[in-house]
Amino acid sequence: MGVQIDVTGLSKSFGASKIWEDVTLTVPEGEVSVLLGPSGTGKSVFLKSLIGLLRPERGSIVIDGTNILECSAKELYEIRTLFGVLFQDGALFGSMNIYDNTAFPLREHTKKSESEIRNIVMEKLELVGMPNDGHKFPGEISGGMRKRAGLARALVLDPKIILCDEPDSGLDPVRTAYLSQLLIDINAQIDATVLIVTHNINIARTVPDNIGMLFRKKLVMFGPREVLLTSEEPVVKQFLNGRRIGPIGMSEEKDEATAAAEQAMMDAGQHDGGVEEIEGVPPQLMATPGMPERKAVGRRQARVREILHTLPPAAQEAIRDDLEGTHKYAAHEPGHVARPHHEDDTPTTSIPVAKE
Repeated sequence: MGVQIDVTGLSKSFGASKIWEDVTLTVPEGEVSVLLGPSGTGKSVFLKSLIGLLRPERGSIVIDGTNILECSAKELYEIRTLFGVLFQDGALFGSMNIYDNTAFPLREHTKKSESEIRNIVMEKLELVGMPNDGHKFPGEISGGMRKRAGLARALVLDPKIILCDEPDSGLDPVRTAYLSQLLIDINAQIDATVLIVTHNINIARTVPDNIGMLFRKKLVMFGPREVLLTSEEPVVKQFLNGRRIGPIGMSEEKDEATAAAEQAMMDAGQHDGGVEEIEGVPPQLMATPGMPERKAVGRRQARVREILHTLPPAAQEAIRDDLEGTHKYAAHEPGHVARPHHEDDTPTTSIPVAKE
């Protein structure tokens, strides 16, 4: 099962520029969480801080009982073996084929034989729908395939935590949908903690168990998906509906005169270019039929039952609907989304399940 991440009072600056301050949240073990925020709010900086690539000035990050801001270099190395990271561009070595890219962490960090490495690499390539593509080079495959190859490499050390830095970057909406389904399916199969940094509205609405949002150098909120998806907090509502009207501006923050003028336009009935505002909480993606049951669902339901009385009324209602079976976790479209296996990312009809 995945590992919980406890972040307390975390603050990070670059020189005189403060990125964010006093960030406190708990990423639940084995669940899928999303961290949102407008561009430039330090989401990627937050991920790099979690794995010790950047060092915040204050606060703590406790992973598997160890505060990585106080541990030794050896302890940090051990903690990093718990992580698998999917970078924005896949971060594949252009001079290596997909097989060797995927095998690289095993050759660098373990003493496994080449036959053992081959078994692991082929298992992970099959897991991401690329069992016959190991001989290809990154320059020969599509952007969606490069993302999946990067994910295979992130999985070879059997991580307890998977970090995804804007996995939708450079992908069209269809490939983004496939990748979203893939992340849910992987969570079902290996029960790892997944933290996705994104500003993609559809991912935020349909993929995570939990959602957080960074804005104005602060963590606005973090909690069960129903809390943010029903929130009346102006910045959250604006972001999740992709609207111009609200606190977020072209740079980051609007002045009062601009905000008032835009609101007057809305009051006059002018459309602001956002997506259609949703009513209630959209259903969450389910694991593809044939996959193991996602254990995170049961754990999450038990957790939200305990904190239900502390949540806003709209979130309580949405959670009760789910717990009572009136709003089941389901994909938006009937049937299942098959995982693509080919270079053009054309979906196939069957999806391999990872071997035990």
